[in-house]
Amino acid sequence: MANDKAAIQKQQRVVLVTGPSGAGRSTAINVLEDIGYEAIDNLPLSLLPRLLDGPPLDHPLALGIDVRNRDFNVSAMIEMIYTLARQDGVAMELLYLDCSIDVLVRRFSETRRRHPLAPGEAPIQGINREMDLLGPIRTRADVLLDTSDLSPHDLRVEVERWFAPDTGQRLAISVHSFSYKRGVPRGIDMIFDCRFLKNPYWEERLRDYDGRDSQVVDYIATDERFAPFFEKIQELVEMLLPAYIDEGKAHFSIGFGCTGGQHRSVAVAEKLVNALAHNGWQVSIRHREMERRAQAGPATKRGDAE
Repeated sequence: MANDKAAIQKQQRVVLVTGPSGAGRSTAINVLEDIGYEAIDNLPLSLLPRLLDGPPLDHPLALGIDVRNRDFNVSAMIEMIYTLARQDGVAMELLYLDCSIDVLVRRFSETRRRHPLAPGEAPIQGINREMDLLGPIRTRADVLLDTSDLSPHDLRVEVERWFAPDTGQRLAISVHSFSYKRGVPRGIDMIFDCRFLKNPYWEERLRDYDGRDSQVVDYIATDERFAPFFEKIQELVEMLLPAYIDEGKAHFSIGFGCTGGQHRSVAVAEKLVNALAHNGWQVSIRHREMERRAQAGPATKRGDAE
């Protein structure tokens, strides 16, 4: 039994990520990278055997493959799937991101992207071709996620649920930033109000940046209340997390709010995520208002006083 376990631990975990264009493949690849995978997108199939040649790495691999790959064809990919499934020392899984045709058409329409299989035609032509092309691969999926009704945040949760490495941590932590003007997100376990901190919105040079920018972070940090505020938050959170694990809680969410959800709450949320990740916690982050603005497109005006 011990020898069998050791053999399993020596296997190289490989997740192949594919699916129709617009279904969320890039998002899934980014999530896998965030949770510790070495991610390589659009790797030519002919290079895959060389990548896996040699002893297993100390981290899993996530490989994005789609119709834009230089040497992509269905027969070659199916053969590669069978080869990896039989190869000693490799634990291969195929993640297929699926989506309904209507939703894909809408996504291409909203982003005004050209479909890679129909660069000079309507997206629906390329979508139908790609669906037909990928059908045999879809049937071989180990994990099939339909993203038709999933937000990027929902997709992150699903990918983490299926593929997060087993670190022994039985608590999924998520950190959120939000605007009080648009209400408090539902389902948050612990909320901190950042509206008392110095507001970068009133500095014209910082107004169009967000709390991930070093200039904004440095400006907020000049508030003498910022350092002790964050120190106490981190101390409180790291004291409580083990207690919630002992209670059997599977998920714990922390929210940071400010007026517009762009500067202060984002900066503090990012800082806490970095601190928790540095201390070994598995943590994800979501900036609600920034996601909303990104979905609305560049025409959205920032009229709210952050």
